[in-house]
Amino acid sequence: MFLIAAMVLIISMILVLFRLYLGPTLYDRVLASNVFGTQTVLFIGVIGFLSDRPDFLDIALLYALINFVGTITVLKFFRYRSIGDTPFREREPKG
Repeated sequence: MFLIAAMVLIISMILVLFRLYLGPTLYDRVLASNVFGTQTVLFIGVIGFLSDRPDFLDIALLYALINFVGTITVLKFFRYRSIGDTPFREREPKG
């Protein structure tokens, strides 16, 4: 059962890579990379179960956190064109 789940995840990850490559907009590509990261977390969990290594779940949780932070960072960069805080711009005086 878990071997079939691993094979389905691999096929699904390949399809998502095509979506990542062919995505017409930036947000399609970011969504595809996020889905690929989520599927990678699932794949690590399934492989950990198949190999009887419960410590793979810790690795999967760490990868999920990195995937989440990375997605938020990429979206913030493309919205504000900056990763860190932007300096406050003073208003120009009128008149």
